[in-house]
Amino acid sequence: MLSRTADHLFWMARYVERAENTARMLDVNIQMSLLPQSDISVEEGWRAMLGISELQRAYDARHDGVTSRDVIEFMVRDPSNSSSIHSCLHAARENARAVRGTLTTEVWETHNATWLELNNLLTGRMLERDPSDFFEWVKFRSHLSRGVMIGTMIKDEAFHFARLGTFLERADNTARILDVKYHGLAELGRLVEPDSVDTRGAPEVDTHRDFYHWAAVLRSVSAFEIYRKVYRDVITPARVAELLILRGDMPRSLAACVQEVMQNLGKVANDHSRETERRAGMLYSELEFGRIDDILQTGLHAYLTNFLERVNDLGLRIIRDFLVWN
Repeated sequence: MLSRTADHLFWMARYVERAENTARMLDVNIQMSLLPQSDISVEEGWRAMLGISELQRAYDARHDGVTSRDVIEFMVRDPSNSSSIHSCLHAARENARAVRGTLTTEVWETHNATWLELNNLLTGRMLERDPSDFFEWVKFRSHLSRGVMIGTMIKDEAFHFARLGTFLERADNTARILDVKYHGLAELGRLVEPDSVDTRGAPEVDTHRDFYHWAAVLRSVSAFEIYRKVYRDVITPARVAELLILRGDMPRSLAACVQEVMQNLGKVANDHSRETERRAGMLYSELEFGRIDDILQTGLHAYLTNFLERVNDLGLRIIRDFLVWN
């Protein structure tokens, strides 16, 4: 496959996943902002979301203060923000158009229809009327894009490069959400790590506020119902971390994402990619055999920071080994 074709497929999938992740975070932040809390706490929540996406500086350059309205506008329709939903879905459509002959008709039409319908929805002010419905629409179109690709494309190199983009982006996003939310509560003293913990290493969390906070984190990655099925108990930070990091059967966990990256890398391997495959395999092995007690003892923030560095390294290596700079 031509490197440029692989590049378009890789970024097409990454941008769709990024748009979905942005919609998830915005929807959860809106729900959290409705809980009884101070204005400062609400502002901190929106700042945390900008921090997750590394967009605080870009936002501050365009706005004097942090308000829910300005953040939503910036993250949804601002064309100057390359990570806004508008920018991501436009970029996904343009990348799909560039390799239209490689995609099935159904995949191309899904991307094209998503872009056209997005503009109609924004013009019709659906975002202002019912933001939650708008974000559900974004998530649905992302699900549809992946489903149509899986259901209509042959499992060749084109398919595997698109899947690489999806799961690298998803791993990065899950790690950022967990890191910012967990680390932020620790700084505020809302996490109490006892000297002796139970066999699962779960810290004591017993306030209604904490329950809604962690429930929101789980919902942001479609994991609330999965948590209830797996643990059947009170929500604790340690178990949330375990589910989102180590559970290979949780679709958006770090373990599941890195496993997909490793497997798809193996399908497109070339003479240059052996070191990239080795690093992906090492990262997956650490996740497969890791224990949440050990991760929490060494520090979750440090662990996730290291994970993000390694995922970013994998992304850069994939670009170098396969894509336009090959």
